[in-house]
Amino acid sequence: MFEGIKRKKVLITGATGGLGTAMARLFAEHGARVGLHYQKNKKGAEELQKEIISKGGKAEMFQADLLDHAARKKLIHSFLEKFDGIDVLINNAGAVFDHVHFSEMEEGLFKNTFALNVDAPFFLSGSAFEYMKGHGGGRIINISSVNVKYGGSAKSLHYCAAKAALESLTVGFAREGAQYNILVNAIRCGYIDTPMRTKIAGYNEEDFQKRINLIPLKRMGKPLDIARMVLFLASECGDFITKEIFTVAGGD
Repeated sequence: MFEGIKRKKVLITGATGGLGTAMARLFAEHGARVGLHYQKNKKGAEELQKEIISKGGKAEMFQADLLDHAARKKLIHSFLEKFDGIDVLINNAGAVFDHVHFSEMEEGLFKNTFALNVDAPFFLSGSAFEYMKGHGGGRIINISSVNVKYGGSAKSLHYCAAKAALESLTVGFAREGAQYNILVNAIRCGYIDTPMRTKIAGYNEEDFQKRINLIPLKRMGKPLDIARMVLFLASECGDFITKEIFTVAGGD
């Protein structure tokens, strides 16, 4: 199983975060050639690249601010130039820039949330799509959130709306990509044990634990839980799967 991953050219956005790092390691373990995108965490990217190479893997680093249109366009171009193609694009980079009530939210915050969680995947997917279309197809995997099911709270409406838009893009790209063997799916991540939540302005551990207790499995997931699902969809196991939204959230 997963033999088809060997030598695949895989670009992971947000590769230095908790989920991205788990994906990069797992894909490299199965022989993929991995592109590690980062914005500010150059040290983290260097350490991850060194780790992968030390284990016999192949990894290259790519810096880009995904809020910037020119940087997004350059990212795909740089990856194609370095790897001479792209087989899998994982739109993993995402963030909740703030955790404030919608009545207090500044317009700039709302726009940045959509720029990172919607605009970036849209334009990155479009650029990758054009290459894949003429080279036998490929895979695009978008990372969404289980909170789309609930519409979010008064403090996360902006983020959940952006992820809902990302899921809509998933369906649209999948319908257009089917004729070219470009398979596009999304994963609704549940509450995963990564440092991301503690970096959100307004984060409250007590409120967070109350939310965790509502999960049927009564715990957070692990980054590897998501990485395994991404690997499954990118591999030969996903050859007949497209236009789907999968939930990996402990029953949430």
